Amino acid sequence: MLIKIPGVGDCSESQVTPEKAYLGRRRVLQGMMASAACSVIPRLSWADAERYADVPATAAPGWFADKLRHTRWQALPEDESLTPYRDATHYNNFYEFGPGKGDPARNAAGMVIEPWAVMVDGEVERPGKYSVEELFAPSQLEERIYRLRCVEAWSMVIPWLGFPLAELIRRLEPTSAAKYVRFETLARPEQMPGMRGDFSLIDWPYVEALRMDEAMHPLTLLAVGMYGRVLPNQNGAPLRLVVPWKYGFKSIKSIVRISFVREQPATTWQRMAPQEYGFYANVNPQVSHPRWSQARERRLPGSLFNPSIRETLLFNGYADQVSHLYAGMDLSRDY
Repeated sequence: MLIKIPGVGDCSESQVTPEKAYLGRRRVLQGMMASAACSVIPRLSWADAERYADVPATAAPGWFADKLRHTRWQALPEDESLTPYRDATHYNNFYEFGPGKGDPARNAAGMVIEPWAVMVDGEVERPGKYSVEELFAPSQLEERIYRLRCVEAWSMVIPWLGFPLAELIRRLEPTSAAKYVRFETLARPEQMPGMRGDFSLIDWPYVEALRMDEAMHPLTLLAVGMYGRVLPNQNGAPLRLVVPWKYGFKSIKSIVRISFVREQPATTWQRMAPQEYGFYANVNPQVSHPRWSQARERRLPGSLFNPSIRETLLFNGYADQVSHLYAGMDLSRDY
């Protein structure tokens, strides 16, 4: 069953292939040729099938492999192409491992992610410490192919694996007093060299938050994988948030705490530079960063001679789905 999310992000079934078909290059090609005979079987484009075929195999816990067999697929918009796996995993921000775009990939291998527990607290009926397995046990993994837009004006298209955050919230049963959901990243300096370097000025741990209606929106995803595999450490293993209509820093990585709170939490970048990074951080081409325009973006990978510059879309192209959340708000003030 395909996930149907209507609007600007409407998808064509002609661009997605079943999981077994993309696990190896030969099987990708064989799967595509076989599925071509039946128009109701979705499949990837040739270029995207090749990118999936190059994703390296990684060890995965048994619960992940079991859930993966039940994955449901969302197709890719006609005018988009997946970002190659290597670019998505070797060009990113995770300041706990260093300030450079390649630092997370170089330095994150030492982060221990098994076992992993998440503390749930605050205004909630079912507080406690939950393993990743417990968090995901009742849910099926879904693949969501989303645009990712960084506040630094570069962007990617990434296939995530996870389930809607709303499902978890309903199971945890927050009280009526809970108005916001606060998230906290692992802080382990002995395994995270960036915490001991230039970015040690950050008040660790890294904190992000969403308004409750944002957290409950069906696009908001708790992810444990990407490109059909478990999340690499540098991309936020074993559990991260993905909020596709907001700038990427809102999609907090390596989550160890989820708190349901009454008041709007102070988030990391908002505390450090409130004139540059607001609480909402919705993608908005009409509101410039104080040091650069947000009207255009550089779609990775690109190159020196073909930087792949494109116009930035309001709410990163998801306006039809999420703009009602901000009705009556001044988006230039509530940035």
